[in-house]
Amino acid sequence: MLTTEFVQLMLLFGSGSVFFLFVVLGIVLKVTTTAFPKIVRFKDEQFYTDPTSGEKLPFPSLADEPTLKLSVIIPAFDEEKRLPIMLDECLEYLDERSRKEKDFTYEVIVVSDGSRDRTVDVALEYVKRHGTEKVRVLALVQNRGKGGAVRMGMLSSRGEFLLFADADGATKFADYGKLERSIAQLSGTDWHRDALAIGSRAHLEQEATAKRTFFRTILMHGFHFLVWTFAVKRVRDTQCGFKLVTRSAARKLFQVMHVERWAFDVELLFIAQSYNIPIEEIAVNWTEIEGSKLTPFWSWLQMGRDLMLIWFRYAIGAWQLRKEHSN
Repeated sequence: MLTTEFVQLMLLFGSGSVFFLFVVLGIVLKVTTTAFPKIVRFKDEQFYTDPTSGEKLPFPSLADEPTLKLSVIIPAFDEEKRLPIMLDECLEYLDERSRKEKDFTYEVIVVSDGSRDRTVDVALEYVKRHGTEKVRVLALVQNRGKGGAVRMGMLSSRGEFLLFADADGATKFADYGKLERSIAQLSGTDWHRDALAIGSRAHLEQEATAKRTFFRTILMHGFHFLVWTFAVKRVRDTQCGFKLVTRSAARKLFQVMHVERWAFDVELLFIAQSYNIPIEEIAVNWTEIEGSKLTPFWSWLQMGRDLMLIWFRYAIGAWQLRKEHSN
């Protein structure tokens, strides 16, 4: 937020000084920020626990060759109540697919984002039930934000294709089939090729607007306008927590992503767009679930701020993309 002193300076010195301040700010940001993110991983975050034996085993790396068809990453912060409903639906779908299709292998990685409740204990119950080959828990030492949790899960995965899905279960998991068909067309079912299929609620916008307050509707349209103006023009819904990427694309996207909070989806799509990675938006079934961590005003304000920083830092070169990944 702009301080009173900053507003007074703008009024006092006029637009020329504002331009000068932006130049100075750009120089400072370019000097004090890292062009490529330094991904910090605590020692305990490098291992998952087998609750049956108590043994700690190392997570694989995204740089490794894949050994499964699908990895599902579920970021979870204080989700002890909503997580079981989502996991039951998710695992029922995946188990049914694996019974029908012998080559359909999967894993689910629940990433507890520094949760303060029983999220880890609840997730470990599913590990006991299904085994560590199918369900693993990555317990982050401290809260990183949803984007940080998704990235850490991606970096620890084994799949040819990687899906991240919200822990609230707002998107029906069976809609994975729609994303799967889309990414198969984009990539030719080859995980070496870059592709991104994303769930979208844009078709529900008119219905959602009718249920929202006027204030929330203004915030929503304002955010969409900023996204379209400064970051991503070809995607109508950047924030749906249901996105599927090939392993090749995940290696490129999550290694250079900086933003770890709510606006990480925008940066992710901005990077994909900059790399000319094929993106397709797929309509999914979505229901608003009670218990959201998103507070309408302050979260949207934070996302707006992060959005401006994404545009500004890439524009001045404070953040950079790896040239060998661009086409």
